[in-house]
Amino acid sequence: MGTLTIILTDGPYISQYAEMAYKIAKAALKEKAHRVNIFLYLDAVHIPKAGQNPAFFANAGELFAELARLGAKVEACPRCATARGYAPKDGTSDDYVEGIKITSLYRLAEMLEESDRVVTLAR
Repeated sequence: MGTLTIILTDGPYISQYAEMAYKIAKAALKEKAHRVNIFLYLDAVHIPKAGQNPAFFANAGELFAELARLGAKVEACPRCATARGYAPKDGTSDDYVEGIKITSLYRLAEMLEESDRVVTLAR
């Protein structure tokens, strides 16, 4: 079994990248073809914010919580998260949906090293 890493930099509802990442990751998990890592960087750290209520879009936070429940490792950059008001406490944030970790930028390097497939969704 291989490992797929998805890197996101855009926040939710700015582009379709969060939903695209969700669909790619869910398909990989469903087929049991890959382990899935998702790294949230820059404004993508807004994706797992709890309590979002978009009127015309899928709730990005709930989508990523589902991926975490399905076994994806969803991790956020701590500097990016802290700068945007998601202060990490014990590797997570009270503002995040369950299952999302705030780890380290070094984790991105580790994810890339263990991956045989990488998808970057960024502008």
